Amino acid sequence: MSDAAQPTAAEVRAAAEAVKTALDRHLAAVERRSGEDDPAVYEAFNELAAAAEEYDELLYDRYDEVTPFEIPGTDDALPPYQGPEEANALSVLIRRDYTVAEPQRLLAQAQRVADLDAGGAGGNGSADTVHSALGVLFGEFEPDEISSRHKEFGLEEGDSTLWVTAVDAAAEPGEWLDAPFDHADPHRVVCRFDVSVVFDDEADDDGLDGLDADVDIDPDVPVPLDAIDDADDVDDPDDDSDGTAGR
Repeated sequence: MSDAAQPTAAEVRAAAEAVKTALDRHLAAVERRSGEDDPAVYEAFNELAAAAEEYDELLYDRYDEVTPFEIPGTDDALPPYQGPEEANALSVLIRRDYTVAEPQRLLAQAQRVADLDAGGAGGNGSADTVHSALGVLFGEFEPDEISSRHKEFGLEEGDSTLWVTAVDAAAEPGEWLDAPFDHADPHRVVCRFDVSVVFDDEADDDGLDGLDADVDIDPDVPVPLDAIDDADDVDDPDDDSDGTAGR
């Protein structure tokens, strides 16, 4: 990091004071705990974790020094559920990330749609930039169809997640359109499903029981056909299935 981008000594000191304040608030919340899943303790824990992380980063950037703090992550667990026992209304939140891997393919597909809408080749020129092409395609196709045909549209899939959250009552038409994601509450998540290549990487690290080991084959001993089929399934280079985890 350049000297110009380094935090000041005062900023590091302020971050240290924020950690002290967060520590006091966390202890006070623990002392007043109302139950095993007290939301005040959970909130104070998150504030302490954020303050410690901020201090650690500033300390390193300024002085090239680290702290002994290690806040346990919550990537594999949702916070305690605090929604209704029986949800009468649900809100489903979906995020899917894409990379524009082949801009020319994206432009060509979008222009084809624009031409059809305009009644013939030449169209109205509404798909002549990546920005406008994305608008055309996502306006024409449902998100699930984009996901299943992303390669056809020159896109490469990234991580995705789906949250099913409980709400007190179904929203009125147009009620949340101005800020559709502002009220996403992790404490009301009934279930969530994540897709990421990191799950594939974890599976690769674990290995496939015995299948990646060196095996001595006796040429005089016949090999069962189903064993060959199984090996083909494992080594199929065209298998591009995504890793999926549900929580």
